[in-house]
Amino acid sequence: MKRIVHLDVPEHLHVALHFDDGIEGVLDLSHEPRTGVFEAWNDPDYFTKVEISERGRSLVWPDEVDLCADSLWLQLTGRSPEEVFPGLVSDNVHA
Repeated sequence: MKRIVHLDVPEHLHVALHFDDGIEGVLDLSHEPRTGVFEAWNDPDYFTKVEISERGRSLVWPDEVDLCADSLWLQLTGRSPEEVFPGLVSDNVHA
């Protein structure tokens, strides 16, 4: 389980993250849909209200908008869930 230890917002819809395993970088979230609960991201002031959750397991915005640390780490590293969590891979069983 990945944990975020530092966060910065260098520009609107971008987050600079540092994880507890030393991985760090900037994610561009502008490709994410900005509808529904994420419509608030259209407001740059709202976007800067992002915080690291209490245990570092997600980024959170007011009104319960959040992004999982594992998902952000995967996006930043370009790795797949199966690479990081080999237990997710299962053999197909055909009856």
